[in-house]
Amino acid sequence: MPAQQITKVTDGTFADDVLGSEVPILVDFWADWCQPCQLVAPVLEQLAVEQAGTMRIGKLNIDENPETTARYKVMSIPFMALFKDGAMVAAVVGAQPKESIWEQIGKYVV
Repeated sequence: MPAQQITKVTDGTFADDVLGSEVPILVDFWADWCQPCQLVAPVLEQLAVEQAGTMRIGKLNIDENPETTARYKVMSIPFMALFKDGAMVAAVVGAQPKESIWEQIGKYVV
């Protein structure tokens, strides 16, 4: 089975890709210049593979998508928000190990 792709999310696709997602989706708010964001990227790739079928991962570049960034009041990155059934149900702030991220979001994925 091929590894699950990470969805590039934009202001224009947010409603369909995230709010309309049939499974929970963890959206990574990030930027090219953010070193901690680069550290968390491989962790999210691992989660995408491990949780394929039960959740999705999306990436939203804050510099290219100011509307969504402002709507969810993202003040520092990396900021990961888990959306389920069209609502944000959990948020993880800062670069954290996979176990810590999963501890904060896992109960919403099952």
